[in-house]
Amino acid sequence: MTEPVPHTPFRPVDPDQFHGYPMPRSVPDGLRLELSRAKLLDGKDAEFGEWMHMLNDRYDECLEELPAERAVFEATFQHTEADGSVWIYHLSLMGEGGSGLDTSNPVGAEHDAYARRTKERGWEELTPKFMLTPSHIRLMMERWGRTGAV
Repeated sequence: MTEPVPHTPFRPVDPDQFHGYPMPRSVPDGLRLELSRAKLLDGKDAEFGEWMHMLNDRYDECLEELPAERAVFEATFQHTEADGSVWIYHLSLMGEGGSGLDTSNPVGAEHDAYARRTKERGWEELTPKFMLTPSHIRLMMERWGRTGAV
């Protein structure tokens, strides 16, 4: 007999109450390292694929938004839990003075619209513990996080 697979709950943080975790010493001052996850809505796997395809196709437009966001890097992953639920993980390193997603520009608006259609509202936030970066890259990341420029 097969054991039932436990359900993986989704517990997003309240954005009005959660202002980020303290950064470990290995994260440079002025930067925020974040790993967030959200559950895809049931049956939205294909539309999530379209969303990621759109971002890849419009990569140059996405790059244009990085200076205002103070985004040093961003990466998105997909994972299927043992219970069959599909999750997305978003890893980012951002300057604390960044603007966040700008929905007044076309790629930001489409990005936001896909998020609203394909994933549960909100994010669970994982606690950052350590970041390792070669010093020459670290200096560039610190500058970009402060200014949005090289």
